[in-house]
Amino acid sequence: MAVKQLSVQIFGLKNSPATRAAERFFKERRVTIHMVDLKLKPMAAGEIGRFIQRFGLAGLLASDGKAYTDAGLKYYKLSDAELLTRMERDPKLLRLPLVRGGKLLSIGHDEDAWKAMAAVA
Repeated sequence: MAVKQLSVQIFGLKNSPATRAAERFFKERRVTIHMVDLKLKPMAAGEIGRFIQRFGLAGLLASDGKAYTDAGLKYYKLSDAELLTRMERDPKLLRLPLVRGGKLLSIGHDEDAWKAMAAVA
């Protein structure tokens, strides 16, 4: 009987400290990682939809980040569709990393959620 190996999917940027922290966290616990660098490959609509359904569009937005300020989003009133388009074009607007382990999801640096994902193994 084969033992099911837990794996997590990390959506982030290679040069993001929070993304690297998530990678290190799961590597230390010998969890298989599927890294998706959002600079190279954008998230699929269905995948980002899961995170929006769980956390809301505003929850995914890094409104305290430099990219948010630089894009002038503090001063714009955008529809959800326009905001989503901006986030897909510029992954720095997202609270990274976005991590999916089975049915569990987390955004940003959230070690409690990561521990729950690693415990499922």
